[in-house]
Amino acid sequence: MSNKPPIPTPEFDAYATDYDAALNQGISVSGESKEYFAHGRVDWLARRLAEIGQNPTQILDFGCGTGTSAPILSDKFKGSAVLGVDISRSSIITAEEDFGSPRVRFKLTEEYSPQCEIDLAFCNGVFHHIPLDQRSGAVDLVWRALKPGGIFSFWENNPWNPGTRYVMSRIPFDRDAITLSPPTARQLLEKGRFKILHTDFLFFFPRSLGWFRRLESHLSSFPLGAQYLVLAQKV
Repeated sequence: MSNKPPIPTPEFDAYATDYDAALNQGISVSGESKEYFAHGRVDWLARRLAEIGQNPTQILDFGCGTGTSAPILSDKFKGSAVLGVDISRSSIITAEEDFGSPRVRFKLTEEYSPQCEIDLAFCNGVFHHIPLDQRSGAVDLVWRALKPGGIFSFWENNPWNPGTRYVMSRIPFDRDAITLSPPTARQLLEKGRFKILHTDFLFFFPRSLGWFRRLESHLSSFPLGAQYLVLAQKV
């Protein structure tokens, strides 16, 4: 197993200042903003954590980008401290300027030294940007960050959803990404010494079909949501 973290690339440094505009090229077809999806992921995660009696106070936002999820995590899990890490220096600077606070901090991945201090590691849409030969090293970094029994909330874009593939084709930094199917993601985490707790699927309906969203909680096992969550535990 490689312990090398993903190496920095200039791609996300270039997009740090106009990340939202680039992302919106794709997700605008859903009729929603990035905040809708960010809140949806965290709300669903909180529901799952409540079911297993987990109330995290130390949270790692792995591959935090420009920081959108970090304050949402901090607000949802009251009393928690969130550390966002990313390989892009420009993204970290933007995140700190926009969202930095006493409870929400950011630093470069290369400056972070995992110490088994984290209750919950969260990542969204990160691993499809990590080169194949570095993915196991990224999983290992998260494993070393988590306390025994800590939770890894692994969100990814679902390549089984045709709409997801179309959205990614419209986003400059996602067009050439190598996606992970849900079984591939589970296998990656299991090889990284994680126990799989749940695999859930979310975001089935665009805003134009918003009435049907009340059904989404009943469809979470149906593998066609635009994104999926693999919830895993350090053992």
